[in-house]
Amino acid sequence: MPKIDAPTVAEHHSRRRAALLAAGGDLLASGGVDAVTLAGVGAATGLARSSVYQYFDSAPALLAAVVEDVFPRSTQKLRSAVERAATPSDKVDAYVVTALGLAADASHRSLYALAGATLPEHCRARIVELHEEQFAPLREAVTGLGVSDPALSTRLLLGVLQSATQAVVEGAPTARVTREVLAFVHDGLAGPA
Repeated sequence: MPKIDAPTVAEHHSRRRAALLAAGGDLLASGGVDAVTLAGVGAATGLARSSVYQYFDSAPALLAAVVEDVFPRSTQKLRSAVERAATPSDKVDAYVVTALGLAADASHRSLYALAGATLPEHCRARIVELHEEQFAPLREAVTGLGVSDPALSTRLLLGVLQSATQAVVEGAPTARVTREVLAFVHDGLAGPA
């Protein structure tokens, strides 16, 4: 009988699943979608591949679970940062600072690895839904600024953030990128002189 390393069987399973998801996220960040295999996460967590099958029946199921695990945590960090800010301008700044901070985090890099992956259409659709949830706090903050076209302004700002995120992922210093983006955003959202 396998050793239970928690007070209850349910907690044991919960801990193992969490460890498998963390390993899947790490593999995704370091090696891309193709690195997320049941054997790979098993090896990373010290479990046999057959044990991993108790939690996930395939690599795509594991990958989907990693995405569903990481996205909501990132979204909550963004939402919390925006909610703590006082003014719409402060909310935009909080979103930018938090988003770029996440770009330097390994879990976000795992999500970034999905961008170029070949995924089934239903997976791509779900990722779009999860992104929309992440963008909602920024949309609300930009709307609060009173700009003439909040939807377009948000879209443009997201494009800037995407480029800035790529720069951070490629090794640019997060603090420098953040300063540059904030200066760019403040100039752009201030409107024409």
